[in-house]
Order: sequence, then C-alpha cells, then structure tokens
Amino acid sequence: MRESLFSITNTTRYKKPKINFLLIKNEVLGKKYKLSLVFATSNLSKKLNKDYRNKNYSTNVLSFSLSKTSGEIFLDLKTIKAEEKKFGRKFSNLVAFLFIHGLFHLKGYSHSVTMDIKEAAVRRKMGV
Repeated sequence: MRESLFSITNTTRYKKPKINFLLIKNEVLGKKYKLSLVFATSNLSKKLNKDYRNKNYSTNVLSFSLSKTSGEIFLDLKTIKAEEKKFGRKFSNLVAFLFIHGLFHLKGYSHSVTMDIKEAAVRRKMGV
C-alpha cells in the first residue's frame, strides 16, 4: 500500500496513542480509501464544529468526506481525555472507539442501530 493514502498529523501536546489506525482504517474503508487523520487542538475542534455544524464547542471527533474515496477525521485528544469517565473507557480505547465511529460516518452512515451494530463488529474484531 502506498503511504500517501493515509496520513496522521498531530497538532497537540499529546502523544499519538499506540493504535494501529491504518489497520482499522483499512478494515472499515478499504486500502484504496485516502484518509487524513488529524489530532486536533480543542481550539481547532471548536472552530471546525462551529464552521461546519454551527455548534460553538469543541467535540471529540469530526469526519469530513471529501469524495467517495477520500476524507478527513479530526480527533480532539483533550476533549477525549476529559470524556474517559463519561464513556467508561480508557483513553487509548476511547480514541480507537471514536476513530471507528468517524470512519463509519465517512462510509456514509448516520447515527442508527445499524451503525452501532457495524461499529461493534469492527470493535470486536480489532479488540477495541
């Protein structure tokens, strides 16, 4: 696989979690899907959420489809860290959980029981 089909950018002070993001991405979207994953600051998360969803707060994950075969996911690690107890998951596990959630939005799913079932199947397979 060409490396240019998947990139990770960290704009935060947090270390990149030890998660095989590429393996998970390929499981959900396939090897040919071009994905940019950005670990975003809360300020960037809030700005994107305001600009694209008209919500004036930072959020844990945002997904943006650029085409049928490419997209971007922004994960706000500070917000995710603050939500560990809310979700009952450890930080790294919650990051993987939300990454999978973002991938399914890129695949075209909206929040639904079907989306939940498909996410759960991938989480089981990936040990998340």
